[in-house]
Amino acid sequence: MSAATSEAIEPLDTTAEIETPEHVRFRYHLAGPARRFFAWLLDLLIRGLIIVLFAVAFLAAGFSFSEELGAASVGVLAVVYFLVEWFYYVAFEVLWSGRTPGKRALELRVIGHEGHPMRFGQSILRNFLRAADFLPSFYALGVLVMGHDSRFRRFGDLVAGTMVVVEKRHAVEGPVRINPPPTTHELASLPQRLPLDGDDLEAIELLLRREVRFPPARTHELASMVAPIYAARLGLRVADPVRFLKILYARARGIAGVEAAPVGWSQGPAPGYPAPPGYPHPSMGYGAPPPGYGPPPGYGPPGYGPTAGYGPPPGYGPPPGYGPPPGYGPPPAHGPPGYGPIVGPSGYGPPEAPAPYGRAPNRRRPQ
Repeated sequence: MSAATSEAIEPLDTTAEIETPEHVRFRYHLAGPARRFFAWLLDLLIRGLIIVLFAVAFLAAGFSFSEELGAASVGVLAVVYFLVEWFYYVAFEVLWSGRTPGKRALELRVIGHEGHPMRFGQSILRNFLRAADFLPSFYALGVLVMGHDSRFRRFGDLVAGTMVVVEKRHAVEGPVRINPPPTTHELASLPQRLPLDGDDLEAIELLLRREVRFPPARTHELASMVAPIYAARLGLRVADPVRFLKILYARARGIAGVEAAPVGWSQGPAPGYPAPPGYPHPSMGYGAPPPGYGPPPGYGPPGYGPTAGYGPPPGYGPPPGYGPPPGYGPPPAHGPPGYGPIVGPSGYGPPEAPAPYGRAPNRRRPQ
């Protein structure tokens, strides 16, 4: 096979690329025969359920009222079968923008071959030719035609100018968040005009968005492979490749910087410049503050405690000579006669024990 022949044959791919007159390209993921078969099978079950429900209702009405109504129910049931078989797909594809219940369950949609929404005439044409695709039986002709078409279109799609694509919903991601935010000093270290194109920014953005999914070691490894390429264009050396790519992306996207570094983050040198020896660079992580960090000597509240010499003033107390007058107290021999302490030359002491009743004091028995 010659080179010219190989270039003329388009490769069989599951992606269709459509370019608009404004030179905007859209890519669609094409639906293969297996996925479309399961969607058709689900729609077949729904159509059969609709016909069964109408059949049960008409037969019940015929048996309940009269035989004439039962015979008419057969004719009405035939009309219902015709409408469901031929207009089920048309009705849903027009109302649901190219989707039937089966296609919606499998995330499929019918669109025009140029990427525009399917029109009403196209829906009627592709579904009325479904009978031709069914020949000789069980869509044999349709499957054969799909296998020879690069966009998996059956005979009805080729005539109507439509194709079936997979339409997956993707969540819209927010802007890239740089944490900690870039400072004005870091942004000023890079030139205003960067030698970056759209593909470079897209690659950096993809890496920054996936930073939360990778372990830190893997992120640092990937950044170490990319950052030196851009640093060489700017004539810089990279100390922290991950931080360098973040500042590079912020500078290219015009993200404003903050005046000071956030609390708890040590402000290091600008990205692209090596950190001096012993300087705590942000890539080193959080740790102890540098030596000598803290309040100045002697700073702090004064020593708490009682003031020296704190107490009552000198000479504080009762005046001299204060007390009971001399001779104050109970008079001598105070009390009834014979009672009380005896005051004698020997001093104060308890009185002698009183004599028992009926005996004279100090009386001795006769010898």
